[in-house]
Amino acid sequence: LAGFSLAFGDDIGGLIGNLKFFGLFNLGQGTTHFGLTIPDNVFMVFQMMFAIITPALIAGAIAERMKFNAWVIFVALWSLLVYSPMAHMVWGGGFIGNNIEALDFAGGLVVHINAGAAALAVILVLGKRKDSGAPVRPSLVLLGAGALWLGWFGFNAGSALAADGIAANAFVATQIAAGAAAISWNMYESLTGTKPTAIGFASGAVAGLVAITPAAGFVTPFSSLLIGIAAGALCPAAIKLKEKFHYDDSLDVVAVHLIGGIIGALMLGLLADVAVNPSGVNGLFLGNSALFINQIVAIIVTIAYSFTITFIIIKVIDITIGIRVTEEEESIGLDISLHGENFAAKE
Repeated sequence: LAGFSLAFGDDIGGLIGNLKFFGLFNLGQGTTHFGLTIPDNVFMVFQMMFAIITPALIAGAIAERMKFNAWVIFVALWSLLVYSPMAHMVWGGGFIGNNIEALDFAGGLVVHINAGAAALAVILVLGKRKDSGAPVRPSLVLLGAGALWLGWFGFNAGSALAADGIAANAFVATQIAAGAAAISWNMYESLTGTKPTAIGFASGAVAGLVAITPAAGFVTPFSSLLIGIAAGALCPAAIKLKEKFHYDDSLDVVAVHLIGGIIGALMLGLLADVAVNPSGVNGLFLGNSALFINQIVAIIVTIAYSFTITFIIIKVIDITIGIRVTEEEESIGLDISLHGENFAAKE
């Protein structure tokens, strides 16, 4: 109804789009509005995928303790008040893309840093779970990670909006970064006195996918290797922030998506190469310090906006209808207590 128009409608003050495409009116079957080689509706559906996955990342942080009705209201408000403005500011003609001149090929700022900062705001208000034990089914974690890994090729390579050399580079960079980060995460586990785990491998792959997302269409394959190694080493270290600051992040969204997104956005500022993508600019290591500074500013703006507006949204919902399930519902499990789905009994 409104999200796409707010993200990609005509610019209002560098912050948000107008309602030109409300209800998908005025959105042609051809390429009349965006000057692309794909139809407007294909571009819209591709952008819808980003809008869907971003609040889904937040869901990973709050699992097992939030009311379902509060979550539904939160996603609706957050999508309109946080996601759509961020998409506009970076990709839709807003001030992060046009004035700050930061780069974000496939969602390091818009998706991952945005979702990570929002997740932190929500879990600070929501509080800890009664029981925050380790995952019990590594096989399902690996299955999910494999599905993400496959889908991410569309996420990143598709952001070229064409079947061309930039898309091919993004595809290759995505695979290299994910593989490097998965191995790097297992190496981190081994070097810090724990055993390398399947869940660590899966987490590392996702961290690498996150970190390469803003850079996939702007850096060389070798640079993507460096980005993956960095994400695989730094994201597991960031998980220890939970112990230091005493917050409960069910699926380590802050460590993997917020920190991973920051790593990717910063390393893009170092490693961007116009030989890969002439529409980009060189990074610091190729003589252009401006891009690195722009990336830092864009990261700060994204975190500040996402965290602040998200905190306000979740506090208002908490004050009005409440966001936390009861202790009894949490002990029983939300599948059963909120949805009446007893999978264990069916098995």
